[in-house]
Amino acid sequence: MDTSHLVRRCALASLLLATPLAGMAAAPATPLAASAAASMEGVASGARLQMRWELLRNEYTPQMPEGRAKARMTLTNNDSQRLPAKGWTLYFNSMDGVVPGAVTGNLRMEQVAGNLYRLRPQANFAGLAPGQSLDIDYYHPQVIIKMARAPIGPYLVYDAQPEVGVAISDFALLPVTRPEQLDKGDTGARPVVTAADTYRSNQRADLLPASAVPLVLPTPLQLTQGSGKLRLSGKPSVSAPAALAGEADLARSLFPASLQGSGPALRLSVGKVEGQSSPEAYSLTVRAGGGAGAGIAIVGNSPAGVAYGLQTLRDLLPLPGAADQSVPEVTIVDAPRFAYRGFMLDVSRNFHTKETVFKWLDLMARYKMNKFHFHLTEDEGWRLEIAGLPELTSIGAVRGHSAKPGVRLQPAYGSGPDPRDTGGSGYYTRAEYIEILRYAAARHIEVIPELEMPGHARAAVQAMEARYHRLKAAGDKDAAKYLLNDFADRSVYKSPQLYNDHVLNPGLESSFTFVQHVVDEVVKLHREAGAPLHTIHMGGDELPNGAWEQSPASRAMMAREHLQSTADLWDYFYERVDGMLRKHGLYTSGWEELAARKTTLHGKNKLIPNPRFTQKGFLAWVWNNTEGAEDLAYRLANAGYDIVLAPVTKMYMDMAHNANPEEPGVNWGDYVELETPYDFIPFDYLKNATEAARVGKDGLTDYGKRRVRGLEATLFTETVRDPARIDYLVMPRLLAVAERAWAPDPAWATEPDAAKAAALHRTAWSGFVNALGQRVLPRLDLDRTGVAYRIAPPGLLLDGDKVLVNHVLPGIALRYTVDGSTPTASSRRVTGPIAERGLIQVAAFDRNGRPGLVARIDRR
Repeated sequence: MDTSHLVRRCALASLLLATPLAGMAAAPATPLAASAAASMEGVASGARLQMRWELLRNEYTPQMPEGRAKARMTLTNNDSQRLPAKGWTLYFNSMDGVVPGAVTGNLRMEQVAGNLYRLRPQANFAGLAPGQSLDIDYYHPQVIIKMARAPIGPYLVYDAQPEVGVAISDFALLPVTRPEQLDKGDTGARPVVTAADTYRSNQRADLLPASAVPLVLPTPLQLTQGSGKLRLSGKPSVSAPAALAGEADLARSLFPASLQGSGPALRLSVGKVEGQSSPEAYSLTVRAGGGAGAGIAIVGNSPAGVAYGLQTLRDLLPLPGAADQSVPEVTIVDAPRFAYRGFMLDVSRNFHTKETVFKWLDLMARYKMNKFHFHLTEDEGWRLEIAGLPELTSIGAVRGHSAKPGVRLQPAYGSGPDPRDTGGSGYYTRAEYIEILRYAAARHIEVIPELEMPGHARAAVQAMEARYHRLKAAGDKDAAKYLLNDFADRSVYKSPQLYNDHVLNPGLESSFTFVQHVVDEVVKLHREAGAPLHTIHMGGDELPNGAWEQSPASRAMMAREHLQSTADLWDYFYERVDGMLRKHGLYTSGWEELAARKTTLHGKNKLIPNPRFTQKGFLAWVWNNTEGAEDLAYRLANAGYDIVLAPVTKMYMDMAHNANPEEPGVNWGDYVELETPYDFIPFDYLKNATEAARVGKDGLTDYGKRRVRGLEATLFTETVRDPARIDYLVMPRLLAVAERAWAPDPAWATEPDAAKAAALHRTAWSGFVNALGQRVLPRLDLDRTGVAYRIAPPGLLLDGDKVLVNHVLPGIALRYTVDGSTPTASSRRVTGPIAERGLIQVAAFDRNGRPGLVARIDRR
């Protein structure tokens, strides 16, 4: 886990592409940055510059009540050579942009494209001598609450070597602690969370004795505990038919090698689970004694049900190393509430390897999640090899600096100038994708690939444009066969990611040729893998207003098809896309915009269910439950659309846990603490909203309930450049989503009496967090899964002459110091109130001694 105030360092540009990454075609040769820098005598190297970023203050005026942020970049020349008065450009990314124009120091701020910006010296810039520093003050157009909005990935380019970018690796963000930095004006933004706030929040749960901690998560449908225990005298003897060979292997892997000799019988079979129609249902019995029924028996309605029974058995087993090697007698009958229990991983904003994907498929299987939504394409990266279109990966999967168009994508999200940066560049070969599909299928997980369109398509648009220019120069008459953009398009628009050149144009027949080819190739990959493919997620979100409106090609298409507006052109586009999928026996899936139509009501934008596709069998992932769209999911379901609930304010794992500036993640939707997805009520998620928020909002009809396929946790990776950050953002929040997706509504969710509901909630929440703290997360630690889940800071409350300490996960180890030093795994354990004086610092620790976030209180 990166420290709170430091941005991940970019790779030095001296490591330019010499050999291709695994699964990545080599980018065009580029001179080595070190050689280029050495050849430029008398100028400072970017590698020896230092840069610090500081939020000076948030500002509010009557003209800008929502505010803006004044910030400062401090550039220090640690080289022995001068940064000259002209002839250089400093590039960086800024997720939500900066205000362009003249800035202090006689420099000019300019947007290159999207979130890539640059600083250039103006006529009166004097240069920067060795040892000298320069303060560069400028503005962000919005208030800065989260550090995700700060610049990232700065690098220097000299005009004399325009193809060489050198990363400023000595770059850091200064802490945000002063009142003027934390000022949120009258915006209503949430305040920072103090240690006392955390303590009071943690008081909503009770510490339970081990005997009262729930045995299994997600909560099973029926669990009856017996009075005895089955002793594991040795490794169980597994019996299973050949069709359950994979499940038999899983069963054997659950038991440690230290168990010697013959143990109890473990019988696996497929059969009818009484009273349960779900193919994923199972029954599990554990019986002690020496009779015919002794041992462990798991019966599933399908092999998937058997596998889920084994995951439940894993929960029942003693923690590794426990003295008592026995399993409680139980009878469990279980089935999921929802058939769709999903996790989406974005590998396009920042790339992640197949090994990382394998890790999350294992975790999904462990917690009975069965749909892996694979976000493979975006503006900033195309991550899947497609036969016949090599530019999609040789250009669309590579980010780095280039002064020439069509070489690679520009840096984004701090990937820097080096095309070998593993966050910016990379893709899955066909063989790797097939390997992922088979790995998932063996765990009863369906992979749903996503191909983003018509917006969020910049990587594909640029790759196909480069292909066009290459083939046209070679005299190829089919150069435009897969072209995605109309060169005469003068439409004015801007995406939320600040692009104005990222949209696939439906006025070009070549766009449909491209989509058909990609769909055909994805189908082939699944067929070769022997993996199920029922749908392809075809994107559809965030097409910016204004797109296509000034495109001659789109206008001509509208005239030919008698379309009245670009909204009609949208429908036309997805009618044809739907036909491509139906040719392969697939149904069409996408984000909510696929099932919605843009219109206006009382002069304001509004999304309504699109009547055109209600009979098409579309499946829509509904993310937007903000700013008047709180009930959009229910309106779509009531109108006849099948939906997956993936609300940004409840289940987006890229949202920060809280408003503290150093807490990783973004906040454009909301903050998502552990309890946020736990408290989600799928069929009545407005129940706990304010009366004002419910006015005019639709509830879910009985008909609409039948249209809800399930739930999905979603991780976009703008701020996620390494696998440990995935762990931090997703776990343990994913476990709350798994609980909601598998288990029936808890009693508190349906209790109409508020006082009774609160008491029921306390009991249930206590059980959930105690299970996490005492059983579920310790098992992950002791199984050596390598999951660096977020360990929240403790709550601290000064009570007279002592400090009270608690944690969101009751039972987790808490350790403290009083001399201002950071607690370690050998520090004193918190066993009650802390009476000592000093700078008290407290942290929680996992079973392997890994510390969590530190809380502190000064009692000197």
